[in-house]
Amino acid sequence: METRRKAVIIGGSLGGLFAANLLHRAGWDVEVYERVAEELEGRGAGIVTHQELMDALAMAGVTVDETIGVAVKERVTLDSDGSVAGRRAMPQILTAWGRLYHVLKEAFPPERYHNGSQLESLKQDGDGVTACFKNGHHARADLLVAADGIRSTVRQMLLPQARPAYAGYIAWRGLVEESALSERTLKELFPYFAFGLPPQEQMIAYPVAGKGNAFEPGKRRFNFVWYRPAAQATTLRDMVTDASGKVWLDGIPPPHIRPEILEGARSAAGQVLAPQFAEVVQKTESLFFQPIFDLESSRLAFGRVALLGDAAFVARPHCGMGVTKAASDALALTRALEACTDVPAALQRYSDDRTPTGAAIVRHARHLGAYMQAQLRNESERQMAERYRTPEAVMRETAVARIFS
Repeated sequence: METRRKAVIIGGSLGGLFAANLLHRAGWDVEVYERVAEELEGRGAGIVTHQELMDALAMAGVTVDETIGVAVKERVTLDSDGSVAGRRAMPQILTAWGRLYHVLKEAFPPERYHNGSQLESLKQDGDGVTACFKNGHHARADLLVAADGIRSTVRQMLLPQARPAYAGYIAWRGLVEESALSERTLKELFPYFAFGLPPQEQMIAYPVAGKGNAFEPGKRRFNFVWYRPAAQATTLRDMVTDASGKVWLDGIPPPHIRPEILEGARSAAGQVLAPQFAEVVQKTESLFFQPIFDLESSRLAFGRVALLGDAAFVARPHCGMGVTKAASDALALTRALEACTDVPAALQRYSDDRTPTGAAIVRHARHLGAYMQAQLRNESERQMAERYRTPEAVMRETAVARIFS
């Protein structure tokens, strides 16, 4: 019998699970190694779906039906007083990180997913690659896929010059229970993909499934992303400093955010956002923020090692393509390996295919985020950016599927 080719996936989040399921279904012997010891959590992340993502889910063995997300028909932009400043018909399916993680994890053999496995080093030779973990475990394979996120250990080993670059602003994020919202907010905000454009800031929000992937009315949740400028040396540094004085420049874990920072955000919401958005922020229990970064890799193939998803490219959330890009990376990688039995040659094909695509997505996301980045520059740049921030333009371009290849 022919020996099955072996693949090691570093990183057990969505990108890693897409790669794991697709390679497993293509006949590979796959093992996933996730550094976090406990079950991963989504921390309130909503996800905009595109047809490309739905197709990849189906090919990964996931049943794609009405339970994959919440359907909306229309986009609205609310003015500061809560009135409607613009509308745009645009049907979309909106889901949550936790929902996709659940269905992808369920599709993969559980005995092949290993928590608490932090990569320490890797070695390559002519016959394969060996991953060495801090717990003493060694995994030998024909292929290693680095899907370990923006702070990828593998990328730092192989391409140390590719580093995340701070974009000049942060995103407050969270989920609020549908049942906690007022009648006005449920009527005027909850059914829509909604936008707010206060001076120097931006808010987007939309409904997703509730706890336990509940889709019944009254049990869903409302997800939001609220962009605010934050100078790196001053405002951001203070925000990522915990109560003990430790500075988390790469992003502070939500439990370590100081209470006064959280209260400051809730207070600011009441001052600058439409009343409906302010209510959502103020009623969110697990409020947290993320600094916004750009990341580009010049290549994705290193012998028998491939970079995938956020380990390869990170685009600002405005384009809503992060998870779709990771899924498409995994699909392109699997197809390259099916077309060419020589692993290094297949990975080079994959790199040649996906490197220009990843760079194009990052450029597009920078374009959509140019307004926010301009807030820490001079007045003329801020005025120029303001010209392209009408409700019509924002609703037309944000989180809309585009062809990048």
